[in-house]
Amino acid sequence: MTQRKRSRSRSIRNAAIVGVSTALLGVTAPVTASATGGSTPGPLTWSACEGTGLDPRQECATLDVPMDYADPGGPRIEMAVSRIPAEQPGSRRGALLLIPGGPGGSSLNDPSGKGQKLPQEVRDRHDLIGFAPRGLAPSTSVDCGLEHGDLATSKLRPWPAPDGSVDQNMATARRMADACVRNGGELIKHLSTANEARDIDRLRAALGERRISAWGVSYGTYVGAVYAQLFPHRTDRIVLDSNDDPDPARVARAWLAGHEQGVEDTFPEFAAWAARPGNPDRVARRAADVRPLFLRLAARLDRKPIPWPGANPAELNGNVLRQTMLDSLYSPGKFPTLARLMRAAQRGTVPPAPQAPPEAVLQNVAAVGAGVLCNDVAWPEDQAAYEKDVAVSRAEYPLTAGMPRNAMLCAAWPYPPREAPVRITGRGPSNVLLVQNERDVATPLTGARKLREAFGRRAVMVTVDSTGHDSYLANGNACGDATVSRFLATGMRPASDVRCG
Repeated sequence: MTQRKRSRSRSIRNAAIVGVSTALLGVTAPVTASATGGSTPGPLTWSACEGTGLDPRQECATLDVPMDYADPGGPRIEMAVSRIPAEQPGSRRGALLLIPGGPGGSSLNDPSGKGQKLPQEVRDRHDLIGFAPRGLAPSTSVDCGLEHGDLATSKLRPWPAPDGSVDQNMATARRMADACVRNGGELIKHLSTANEARDIDRLRAALGERRISAWGVSYGTYVGAVYAQLFPHRTDRIVLDSNDDPDPARVARAWLAGHEQGVEDTFPEFAAWAARPGNPDRVARRAADVRPLFLRLAARLDRKPIPWPGANPAELNGNVLRQTMLDSLYSPGKFPTLARLMRAAQRGTVPPAPQAPPEAVLQNVAAVGAGVLCNDVAWPEDQAAYEKDVAVSRAEYPLTAGMPRNAMLCAAWPYPPREAPVRITGRGPSNVLLVQNERDVATPLTGARKLREAFGRRAVMVTVDSTGHDSYLANGNACGDATVSRFLATGMRPASDVRCG
């Protein structure tokens, strides 16, 4: 295997395991859904995938798409795609696209991974399709060349200073945006959710499918919603799992703000677990004591961080603890990570530094996230507006300390959006099923209800009495899983919204 192929193979594997979850217009003429980039793409040429640990049935191919759909005859970029063909060709219905989260996530290896958790009847009747979205390796990739310290998750998320100041956040935004301008090239200007939806339609055509089904998760729900809005009659069975608020005035700003309520919905579950007798990671005798303990620890670490060799940053400070809290609430299976860090901080120690993905992968994922979040909608540039919002947020939601209303690098993004955000409506076939946990730190139920409202008659929603991000076949329950599986396998969908208790 050549060095280039080895590098490509590593990028495929690494991009598949890394995602960044967090995401008024000076608009040029919008690109419409009919701007599909010129002639219909030819059939894909499938070959064996590079990498290890893949299902031997998985095949890979490359699709050329326009970098700029307003200039379909201009430069082209590559999109890496994968598939596992339907297991019963005689009963094949079509293709099921696995839309990843992020922005910055990949589903390239998902046909071999989570796709194999799908019921046999679904796998019998659908090709499972994965892809690396534009900008993400091994598709034509982007890189901002950010400073190492700016790749820390607690820096990518805009946590204010301990006193609530956002001065450093604004300076960081300018530094990171400048790096993206210097190093991101032309492609970073063309990363957007609408362009990802257009790429998906090019992929649909290349697959030879008149209509395509999809399972979108997290940010992938917004991608799926935008695709269903731009190309409504190209959709078959659409499942959107852990749903983003589609507010066209705010887009990713609404997703970031949603963490306030997401933490409030989910933290009580952690507190009950962390106070349970017999739990080896117990941090308090009563659930009611866990929240004040966390707030005291964060404040103590704000004043006196603990050195943490090998970590980025190289100290355990209050914002690192807060970021660990946010990450750990994504799934009950991650609760021990936060509890153990809290116990270590109480003793004035730290656990071993968490292992980070390779820096090249982090750079790529961060650049894709920046491009999409900042190109989808214009963010305010006024520092005073962020200061005001952060102060309100800190008072109302102390666990998140103002971060959800603070300035990301988009506050200094120099490129105006090239088109208005897509407004999700009820126009189109009634073939969308939303599935949503009641307690989801990243995409709270409040935001999912707004997507449900926007879709109107096109959708029904299954609300699941469960905790964690990603519901279907992950952190949901048997009732929710069975409802989604039935829809994908047979097309049978509840007649109206239901709750799975």
